[in-house]
Parts: sequence; structure tokens; C-alpha cells
Amino acid sequence: MQIRFSPSRPSDAAVVVLPVEKDGLDRLVPAVLDAATLQLARGAASAARFEGEAGSIVEIFVAQGDGVGRVLLLGVGGGGESDYERAGGALAARFTTSGVTTLTVDFAALAAPPTPRATARFAASAAQRAWRYDVYRTKLGEKQKPTLAEIVIANGPDGSEAAWEPQDALTKGLELTRTLVSEPPNHLYPESFVARTRHLAELGVEISVLDEAAMRALGMGALLGVSQGSVREAQLLALKWNGRGESGVDVAFVGKGVTFDSGGISLKPGAGMEDMKWDMGGAGAVVGAIKALALRKAKANVLGVCGLVENMPDANAQRPGDVVTSMSGQTIEVINTDAEGRLVLCDVLTWVQRNHGPKTIVDLATLTGAMIISLGHEHGGLFANDDSLADQLLAAGKASGDLLWRFPLADAYNKLLDSPIADMKNVGPRGGGSITAAQFIQRFIDPGVRWAHLDIAGMVWADKPGSNFDKGATGYGVRLLDRFVRDNFEG
Repeated sequence: MQIRFSPSRPSDAAVVVLPVEKDGLDRLVPAVLDAATLQLARGAASAARFEGEAGSIVEIFVAQGDGVGRVLLLGVGGGGESDYERAGGALAARFTTSGVTTLTVDFAALAAPPTPRATARFAASAAQRAWRYDVYRTKLGEKQKPTLAEIVIANGPDGSEAAWEPQDALTKGLELTRTLVSEPPNHLYPESFVARTRHLAELGVEISVLDEAAMRALGMGALLGVSQGSVREAQLLALKWNGRGESGVDVAFVGKGVTFDSGGISLKPGAGMEDMKWDMGGAGAVVGAIKALALRKAKANVLGVCGLVENMPDANAQRPGDVVTSMSGQTIEVINTDAEGRLVLCDVLTWVQRNHGPKTIVDLATLTGAMIISLGHEHGGLFANDDSLADQLLAAGKASGDLLWRFPLADAYNKLLDSPIADMKNVGPRGGGSITAAQFIQRFIDPGVRWAHLDIAGMVWADKPGSNFDKGATGYGVRLLDRFVRDNFEG
């Protein structure tokens, strides 16, 4: 869907949307409508108990030449950025498959205009909420097909179009992440995942890939142990954006990219296993964030690295009880082959530190079902070895809408991973499962490196719509990482 800015309302606008603040119906600027239509709109609002809550809508039909036009009152709540985001998403949700092709949102209706950033968040949420992935649908009825192609922002505050540019980049990054997460596992596997990122080179992103032979030579026994049950070869994908034009890495993002997780020999239950196509959501978020940063030409040097594997249970698959040697040299007793994400991450983190030496690393992974038990689908879990880093990520989550909640790390949890025959086990007891998973990963972080682990198991896929997404892939993490970079690494 396209977003277009206009200094005035187009004379031929067939569907006009008027933003209304909470309890602001009486402040609606009269000049935007003729007296009769304004009276009709106020009557309809009263009948519908419309009070301007963010995302609420009242629609009326009016004579327009020889035909019929529409006027909508769209609640924007208190006028904050999050309110405008909810309003933009609600508008797109209402009209994506309505038969309407163009909506004109006239901000002249407001006595006091919103900030340019709020206007841009409104437009971005509408574009993001309208995203669909119908590639494999061959029998959609006409009324099920998307029709909304354009939203015109008329009479927006000065600077709205400039504020939209980074939001447009963010929206395109989200679209890439959602596409990757939505793809079925017979179409998206490690090598095809890499292929889907090659276009980023056109934006100035440096791309490098390690195949299994290269990883074997480096001693990545933990990651390769996960992959050995699949006919699909594992890949390590590194994407580097040098926005400062200098050498070095300001921050590294590491994503778990298990393109399908059967659980391996520790096989998952059959019911719901199809959902495990999105076990690469962390890697998807990293790729989408790098695209957003490159599109808006972020003034920071950012490295994104994805460990891409498929976890399958063939005759060569890793067994519970196996001991593998990680790239760090530490040995791991594999108690549960379904605790595979941490085995992937530990080798990727070692590779990142040895080859690029970042002082700050954030990893993202759909790591534990225990995180969904703890937080549901409202927050991602945050673990960090540095309070300042945790605070930065929490602030970025609140500002972007990708919310986080911090969990503890402590030596008492760390001891739960001790193994009688190796340096560690890959799982602890049932209690505190998300915490022991983070403690496992922390064992591979070098001294002096600021590190955070984001367990986003409950966030990358949704069974109900949100403000800027429909059911399905959410794109969680892209907005978070983009805001984190903007606030902390761009001077």
C-alpha cells in the first residue's frame, strides 16, 4: 500500500477520514465539512456513542455529485504516538478488503495538529496493518482480496513527509521479516533464507556466508549437531551495514534461525508442530532490522548474524546424551535435542566475538515455551549482563511498541546447568526454563562485552490482530532494534 502526502484535500476524494481526539467532537473544525454533513456526522457519533477513543470509527454516507461519498470520524485518543498508531491500524483493518481503493485522511479537522512523528506513525501503522501474504492462495473470493492501495495524508503538519521516510524504511523491513516468518518450511530453509537476503547488497549491505564445511573447520560442533539430522545444509549469514563509513562494529545483532524445529529425536507433539516454521523469528527480525537501517542510511555500524539450521530427526540426528564441542572449546552434554536454539546461538556468538569484536551484542530467539507461560504474548523477555544495556532496550521497546520485560540472571540458576561428564548440560530442570536458557548463552560471552538476550517466543506470531499487524507474522523486533540503534549509536 502507498502513502501519499498532499497539502490539501483532493477535490475528488470519495472517502474522507477526519481525525477526532478523545472528547473532541465539539472541537472538530467546521470548515472541513458543510453544515448539513457536519450535523449528520455529529448525530451519527452521538448515536454510536463515539467519543474519539483511539481506533474507534463512525461512518456516514453523503451525496456526492451523482453518486455517494463517505465521511468517517476516526478516533485518535489523547493524540500521542501510540494513539495515532492504533488509529492508523484500525483504519487499514476496516478498509483493506472493503472495495475502497483510496482513503484521504484530512488533518485539517483537528484544531491542534499532531506532531510530524505521530502523523508518520499513523501512516506506518496503516501500511503495516494492511500487509498481507497471499502468495499461496489461489481461490480467494473477490470480497476477500485486498483493494486498499493508497492512503492520502492531507493537510498534515509541516515535516510529516520527512518524518515518514524512516517509518517507510521500517515498514519495508517489517515486510521482509513477516514474509520470511510466514513462508512454509518446504520453501524457506537455510540456503533459501540466505537467497532471500541477497537483495540487501543493492542497499550497501555487505553479505558473507559460511557453509557447513567452513563451520566444521572452525569447530562449530554445537550448531552442526543441531543440523546433522536434516538434508538441508546449515548456513551462517552475516550482514554488515557500515553507516559511519569507518571500520569497526558498534553493535551486533544475533538471530536464531531454525527454519523448522521438529524437536529432533526429542520430538515435539504433533499438534501444533506446523507453527515451528516461525522458529527462525529471531533471525527474521535481525534481517528486517538491517534492511530498515540500510534504507534509512543509519549513521551506525551494525552487524547482523543469523545461525540458520533445520532440526530434524533422521537416522543421523543428534541423540539425547551426545556430547558436542562448541567453537569456544566448551563441551555440552545434550540432554534434550529440542533445546537446540541455544546450541545454535552459542557458536554464532563465539564467531561474532572472535571475528568482529563488538562491545555490545543483542541476540534474539524464539527460545523457550516457558517464556510464553511467563509473559504470554504481550512482552518479550529480556536478560542482560549490564544494567545500562537493559535500560536502553527497555526504553527502545516502550518507544517503539515492541515491549520487553526484564528477568534475572544469577549464579544459583547457572549451577543448574552443571553436567557430570561435560562442561555443561543444554537444559536445566523444568522450573526457570527461560532463565537457565539465558544462563547457558551467557557462558559464551567474553568478559567486557555488554550482552542482552531477548526471548521472543511469544511475540513473532499472533493468533489475533494487533494495532499494526493482522493474525500471523508480527515482525516483532524490527522496530525495537531500529529504535535501539537510533537512540544509542547514532550521534
